[in-house]
Amino acid sequence: MRTVVAVLFALPWIGWALLRTLGVEAPFPLVAAIAFTPYAALTSPAPVVLALILRRKAVAIVSGVAAVALAFAMVPRAVAGPQPEAGGPRLVVMTSNLWLGRADVPAVLRVAREHDVDVLSVQELRPKMLPKFETDQFPHRILLPDAGAAGAGLLSKYPLASSGGELQPEAVFTVEGAPPVRIKAVHPRPPVTFEAAPDWRRALEALPSSDGVGDVRILAGDFNATLDHPELRALLDRGYTDAADATGEGWTHTWPAGTKSDRALPLTIDHVLVDERVRVEKVTVVDIPRSDHRAVIAELRLPDR
Repeated sequence: MRTVVAVLFALPWIGWALLRTLGVEAPFPLVAAIAFTPYAALTSPAPVVLALILRRKAVAIVSGVAAVALAFAMVPRAVAGPQPEAGGPRLVVMTSNLWLGRADVPAVLRVAREHDVDVLSVQELRPKMLPKFETDQFPHRILLPDAGAAGAGLLSKYPLASSGGELQPEAVFTVEGAPPVRIKAVHPRPPVTFEAAPDWRRALEALPSSDGVGDVRILAGDFNATLDHPELRALLDRGYTDAADATGEGWTHTWPAGTKSDRALPLTIDHVLVDERVRVEKVTVVDIPRSDHRAVIAELRLPDR
C-alpha cells in the first residue's frame, strides 16, 4: 500500500517532467497546463519527500530525477546567457497588450517615452483607440484595429514599409548603420479551448523564421505561450533568442496584471524575440494601467551593417 501511495502521488510530476523534457506537443487541456511548468518545478520535491517518508527508495529516485529535469529547464531563464558581440546602433522595442481596448493609452505612450522606445507593438487594438495613438511621438504607424481581440499595430520613430501580416502587421524599417529591420506584431489565439489550440499551434508555426543573414527579424507581442511550450521553443530554434531569457529575466511574469492579478497564477506569455545576431542589453517589464498584461521593453544592440 505504501508503494501504491508513493507512486500515485509521484506520477503527475514524473509525467510533467517527461512532457517538458521530450517536448511533446500536448492536446488541450494539457497544452494550456504546460504553461504552469514553473509551479510544477517548485513543488517537485514533494513526491521525493513523501517517498522517503514511506521508505520507497525507487520511487524517491525516479521522483528525484523528475525534479532535476524540471529544475534543469527552469534555472537557465534566471541566468544571463552568452550573446553576440553586436556593434551596430541601439534599438528599443516595446510590446503591450491593450486588453480589448481598455488599457490607458496615454500611460502606454508615457512608458514608451520614459524608456526611449523606438518601435511599439500593440495587441487587442480597438477602433476607438486610434485617435489616442495619433501622436508625434510615433509619427509612423500601421494600425489594424478589430472589434474583438485580433487587432494589432506597429508604431515607430522610423518610417515603416508594410509587408503584410493581415491583423498581425509586419513592417520593414531602416536604422542607420544596421541591416534593414523587419518586425512583426504577434498575437495568436490562446490555446484554452479544443477549437483554439490547433489555431494557436498553426499561428506559431506560420511565423517567419530568421536566417541570420538578411534582414534583422524581431517578433514582439503576446504569444500566449511560455518557454515551456515546445511550439515556442521550436520557433526559437528557427533563428531567434528570447530577450528576457537572454538577460536572466525569463522568470518575470507578464500576465495577469492589474485587477486580474489575484485571479490566476502569474505566467510569462509576452515576449520580444530577436534575430540571433542581436545583442539584448536590458529587458524591463512594466505595469500598464487598466491592462491585464504588463509591457515588455527590450533594449537591443543591432548588428553592424
